[in-house]
Amino acid sequence: MNFIEELRWRGMIHSMMTGTEEQLAREMTAAYIGYDPTSDSLHIGNLASIMMLVHLQRAGHKPIVLIGGATGMVGDPSGKSEERNLLDEPVLRYNQECIKKQLEKFLDFNCGANSVEFVNNWDWTKEFSFLQFLREVGKYITVNYMIAKDSVKNRMDSGNGISFTEFTYQLVQGYDFLWLFENRNCKMQMGGSDQWGNILTGTELIRRKLGGEAYALTCPLITKSDGGKFGKTEEGNVWLDPERTSPYRFYQFWLNTSDTDAEDYIRKFTLFSKDEVDRLIVEHHEAPHLRVLQKALAKDLTVRVHSDQDYQSAIEASEILFGKGTTETLKMLPEKIFLAIFEGVPQSSVSRNDLVTGVNIIDFLSEKTNIFPSKSEARRSVKEGGVALNKEKVGDTFIVNDSYLLNDKYILVQKGKKNYFLITVIS
Repeated sequence: MNFIEELRWRGMIHSMMTGTEEQLAREMTAAYIGYDPTSDSLHIGNLASIMMLVHLQRAGHKPIVLIGGATGMVGDPSGKSEERNLLDEPVLRYNQECIKKQLEKFLDFNCGANSVEFVNNWDWTKEFSFLQFLREVGKYITVNYMIAKDSVKNRMDSGNGISFTEFTYQLVQGYDFLWLFENRNCKMQMGGSDQWGNILTGTELIRRKLGGEAYALTCPLITKSDGGKFGKTEEGNVWLDPERTSPYRFYQFWLNTSDTDAEDYIRKFTLFSKDEVDRLIVEHHEAPHLRVLQKALAKDLTVRVHSDQDYQSAIEASEILFGKGTTETLKMLPEKIFLAIFEGVPQSSVSRNDLVTGVNIIDFLSEKTNIFPSKSEARRSVKEGGVALNKEKVGDTFIVNDSYLLNDKYILVQKGKKNYFLITVIS
């Protein structure tokens, strides 16, 4: 497998330094990507860089994952309009371990010579004095060179200015590359296209200080065809951590991508071969309503990021929401998935005591929950077959009691085909 050719057909090369391809052909090459540990989870905005490391390793080269414990305490101005909050070491260390566990699902940490190496730049900068930094790093890069970087110019031109802390970020990142070059024989740094300037600072520092040759490769920033920001929903980022974004919501994100975006994402985020991708695209164009691309993409990523069981649960959850579920399938759903499915639907509560004695469905729908404004409207809808409780149609003599509770605390009411109401039982 040729790493560069693989990235090319997937549309994952934005910029590449001259000589990079030759270096990769010459020997097994160690290359690194840095990750910001200011959160305890990565999100899907990190998937492009993760997949670069995956393809690098599959091509027989050595990936190095750098956790920016030191740079996370400083803050990268690239693509940002404001300073970010600075975290202390215990929090950064905890976040590092969480990120490592997520990356273990994608990368092989135990496969011999090209196993992933996991490093934290805090380990080689924590004892580095300010005077040492000035002598060993600062003297090799001019202020003119640093100011010319877009990340710095944009912040200076924005009116918000830039602190000395963030101004020096590119030197700290550049030193990371220098340290890895000297101590881990790392000859290439990769990242998103917004990191190009910082990466070049590292190659320049290696050239000026050591007379060495180092290389740079970036991938395009992922965008959406409608101009919206990739990886963002109304609730915020789509995270890899199931506690932050449930597997069901994760699955639904990919399932709901546009046709144009699905064609792009299936190249960038899966390991399907070119022939497989081309076949899926042809199938999709022949019957777009079947959403072949979206389903393949959603399955592949949900299984890899979470598990096959989580994928199967997401399928079952989708069927429930769109009318194919039963009371039994509802009862089998874990509470987190159940709540994720019906997040945002109207909610109300009833007393557990009422359900112990039992409540007629008409009273339940009107007086107890206000799903209908009056008994007459509730009765009419029930008689017309327009009301289901836990996915089962009910008649006007139906009695609601605590035997119908889901997860011992919820009842799901459906009015018509699409209107759901979640009733929580309180003691």
